[in-house]
Amino acid sequence: MAIDQENVSKILSVLSHPLRREILIILNEKTECSFTDLVNALNVGTAKLSFHIRSLSGLLDQTFDGKYRITKMGENAIRIIKDVETWAVEADLAAGASTSIPLASLKKRAFAFFVDFAVILSVFAIAAVVTGLFSSIAASNTFRLDINIILFFIVFWVYSTLLEGFAGQSLGKRIIGLAVIRIDGKKLFYDNAAVRNFGKIIPILPFDLLIGARLDDKRFLRYFDKFAGTTVVDLRP
Repeated sequence: MAIDQENVSKILSVLSHPLRREILIILNEKTECSFTDLVNALNVGTAKLSFHIRSLSGLLDQTFDGKYRITKMGENAIRIIKDVETWAVEADLAAGASTSIPLASLKKRAFAFFVDFAVILSVFAIAAVVTGLFSSIAASNTFRLDINIILFFIVFWVYSTLLEGFAGQSLGKRIIGLAVIRIDGKKLFYDNAAVRNFGKIIPILPFDLLIGARLDDKRFLRYFDKFAGTTVVDLRP
């Protein structure tokens, strides 16, 4: 199907103004807002807000009580805005402008870690069932169980190292909106990723976090980040 480039240009023009993007983001977060709520949240005049709301026709609609909410098209616009914001930050990273990008919080990093952990655990469990890895494990077969645990951590380390070394993001970091960078502004390589991810191995992780906390440097929440010369930034602050 042929794409109407004029419509594409109109959509991009609508989203080009920061105030209109902010209106969509607020409505996406709060679900519904009255005109007065938007005036107070954005600190703009009523005439200016009315103009921009009219410009967002098709991306917004009104409820029976007059409140504004985003439409399905508006939800698609939110995804475009988030993607473009991420691309803008990634462009800064490529240009070595990492000093202007906020560091990721411990909470977001923890979420990303658990997403990655769950992904590998799921894949590992499926592979174990398919290959019959656990089929003959008995209660006394401690040695084989230990080998499987070690294998899991090796797979987790390889997964994190390969994805972060390639693109600076594991799947979890991609979903949460984080990225690993080098503190010297140079390109992140696989050896940096390999060193920093060694500290994610569960038996080592508590000590890694404890020593990282004692460094008193916000760039390094874990010691192995300092050792690797890396830190994690927030692409969606």
